Amino acid sequence: MTTPTSQSVNRGVVASVRGSVVDVRFDTDLPPIHSVLRAGDEEEIVIEVLAQRDAHHVRGIALTPTQGLARGMAVTDRGGPLKAPVGKEILSRMFDVFGNAIDREDQPLDVQWRSVHRAPPPLARRSTKSEIFETGIKVIDVLTPLERGGKTGLFGGAGVGKTVLLTEMIHNMIGHQEGVSIFCGIGERCREGEELYREMKEAGVLPNMTMVFGQMNEPPGSRFRVGHAALTMAEYFRDDEHRDVLLLMDNIFRFIQAGMEISGLMGQMPSRLGYQPTMGTELSGLEERIANTDTGAITSIQAVYVPADDFTDPAAVHTFSHLSASIVLSRKRASEGLFPAVDPLQSNSKMATPGIVGERHYRLAQEIRHTLAQFAELKDIIAMLGLEQLSPEDRNVVARARRLERFLTQPFFTTEQFTGKPGKLVSLDDALDGCERILRDEFKDFSESSLYMIGTIDEAKKKANSESQSNSNIEA
Repeated sequence: MTTPTSQSVNRGVVASVRGSVVDVRFDTDLPPIHSVLRAGDEEEIVIEVLAQRDAHHVRGIALTPTQGLARGMAVTDRGGPLKAPVGKEILSRMFDVFGNAIDREDQPLDVQWRSVHRAPPPLARRSTKSEIFETGIKVIDVLTPLERGGKTGLFGGAGVGKTVLLTEMIHNMIGHQEGVSIFCGIGERCREGEELYREMKEAGVLPNMTMVFGQMNEPPGSRFRVGHAALTMAEYFRDDEHRDVLLLMDNIFRFIQAGMEISGLMGQMPSRLGYQPTMGTELSGLEERIANTDTGAITSIQAVYVPADDFTDPAAVHTFSHLSASIVLSRKRASEGLFPAVDPLQSNSKMATPGIVGERHYRLAQEIRHTLAQFAELKDIIAMLGLEQLSPEDRNVVARARRLERFLTQPFFTTEQFTGKPGKLVSLDDALDGCERILRDEFKDFSESSLYMIGTIDEAKKKANSESQSNSNIEA
């Protein structure tokens, strides 16, 4: 990182240290908000200024552990905010929030350093085109189509498959899109980061990818700023190189949580359920930078942890308002073995209109939702009275819905080693064709299991034939 010239160095001393909160006294020039201060024998302790307390004191949050920091120690004002490296050299590399390479390779040299605090693009520069972004995952492409240059949220509690779905999307889309991918791990476990790096390397997609991590064991200040650092890198590729960027964030809740920790450390009064009073501002400061401009688009897919599966939690509610598509993962569907465990009735997309996806796609999506909604209503009657008590019409609805549910499951490339089933990539046309044929009762004589975990609908016939042959062999 660039250092200020010797005559312009502004020095202060540590006035107090309370965990990650550090007060610093400056006798002459008071550093502005967001300035980076350095302390310690080798200037290894990094502090970001968050408040000017009076004419001589600033209060900052440490982005690194504060062990060894004591009152009276010298502090250097670096004369600028936190910066992130940008340029072609950052591709295929892994960084921390300070732009240090953490993939055991040499630090890239031919890079520029830009402030992580940047304004969103003005409205006049934004593009108003609406384009679909195909993922190759049936349930998403049919029912909640993603927007190129939009923001998509994967909502779910612990262990319902958010990260698996996110890594599958990376696998499917990086291979097929010409742009750059940036993965931002906010509060990630180091195991997840290491596994992702290895998987991407094996898949051969690392040359067009950059990873930025703020891990779980790092202080809240570091986790809070890692999203801004990743966005600065994404904006370089969009604005300077005019390329499309796929920005993957895991997990937005950890960003909000880091802000909540900082807010508590700074002594602010919490708002509802213990969240910081500035949560809306902090989230919009990050989300509004993800935009589609006349030079390129940043398409974002974000995993959002939902505490205790409560979708009325303020963190989930605030995030919903920024998104063009919300994919809700259901624990009930996961327990039934329906993967990806997307809840088609709770998930929605602003792109699912006849003007954008076309009349046929819109009509089919509505018919699928209607069939699944009818099935959900009939479940109570089936549980109490049994399937035999339903009218023939209702029985047909149940049969269609159960076959649709199974057809909308899909084997993933990223889970091949666990399931033993090869991953499938399904085009939107094939997915729509399959749903339409199920709704027209073409597969009413096929067993439900023949539609489970397949790619295109034609695979059901092969699966049904092999099942009937194995059954006849057993009988013989």
